[in-house]
Amino acid sequence: MKTALERHPWRVAIAAIVAAVILYLAFAIWPAWLVGLIGKKKVFLNALFNGITLGGLYFLVASGFTLVFGLMRNVNLAHGSLYLLGGYVGYFFAEWTGYWLLAFPAAFIAVGLIGILLQVFVFRRMEGQDLRQTLVTIGISIVFADLMLWAFGGDFYNIAAPSWLSGPMETFFATGVKRSTGELIYLKYPLVRIVIFVASVVVGLAMWVALNRTRVGMLIRAGVDDRDMLSATGARIQIVFACVFAFGAGLAGIAGVVGGTFQSIAPGEDIRFLLASLVVVIVGGMGSIPGAALGALLIGIAEQFGSVYFPTYSVVLTFLIMALVLAFRPQGLLGRN
Repeated sequence: MKTALERHPWRVAIAAIVAAVILYLAFAIWPAWLVGLIGKKKVFLNALFNGITLGGLYFLVASGFTLVFGLMRNVNLAHGSLYLLGGYVGYFFAEWTGYWLLAFPAAFIAVGLIGILLQVFVFRRMEGQDLRQTLVTIGISIVFADLMLWAFGGDFYNIAAPSWLSGPMETFFATGVKRSTGELIYLKYPLVRIVIFVASVVVGLAMWVALNRTRVGMLIRAGVDDRDMLSATGARIQIVFACVFAFGAGLAGIAGVVGGTFQSIAPGEDIRFLLASLVVVIVGGMGSIPGAALGALLIGIAEQFGSVYFPTYSVVLTFLIMALVLAFRPQGLLGRN
C-alpha cells in the first residue's frame, strides 16, 4: 500500500475519494437536496446492486474468454455462442430433472466438450494465426447461432430458480424513514442475485489461486511464454491447453445458466455477451483475472447506471470507458506492459 501511495499518490487519493462518496451514498440517509439532485435512494441502490451482480455475470463470461484469449492467445469469437448454448442446455436439463443446481454441471460438461473439439480441430491447426482464427470463429459463431435458432426457436427462456432462492432478502442499507414511527426502511433485494454474485467471487478467487499458486497454473503461464522450451521438459502442453480451453468454455456455459436465471436466454444474447467480454478484457487487461473482475464490475455498473440515469446514452457510456482506457492505459487497468 505504501509503494502504491508513493508511486501514484493522485490515483490513490482519487480512489479514496470515490470510495468515500460511494459509502456515503450507500449508508447515509439522503437529505432532500440530494434526493432532488439524483432521485430516490432506492433507485440508486437498485442500480448499484444490479450493476454489481451484472458485473459478476460478465466476469463469469469474460474470465473464460481471458483464459483463452489473454493467456493462450487464441482469438475465439465464438465465445458468445458457447454462453448461449450453455443457457439452453441448462434450461432444458433443469426442466427435465427438476433440479436447478444440476443445470450448472450439465452446461459445464456439454460446453466444455465443445471447447475441446474447437481447440483440437480448429485452434491447434491455426496456432499464431490471429486473422485466420478471427475469421473462422466468426463463421463458427454464425453457424452455431443458426443451429440454435433452428433447434430452440426464437422464444425467450428463463431458468426458474429453486424456491429457497426465490423472493427478496432484506439488506442493511437504509433507503428512508417511516414518517409515522421513525423506523428505518431497509432495501430488499433478490436473494438469487446475491447468491450468484457470491458464487462468481468464489470462482474468481479459485481461478486466481489455480493460475498463480499451483503447478498447473505454472505450466499454463510457462507454455504461453515459451511453448517449445516447456515441451522440451516433457510436459504435455497440448493436453494442458486443451483442458484450459475446455475450462474456459465450461465457464461460459455456467454463465449461460446464470444469465438464464436472472435474465433470459434468447437469440442475440451471444453477440451481446461476446461484445461485453471483449470490452471487459480490454478494460481489465489481457490475461489478468483480477483485471477481468475489475473490468466486469466497471462495465456492469456503468451499464446499469446508464440505463437508469442516461437511458439514451447507456451504450455510449460503456464504450467511453473502453476508449479512455485505450487512450491512457492501452494494456488495461491491471494488464502487463
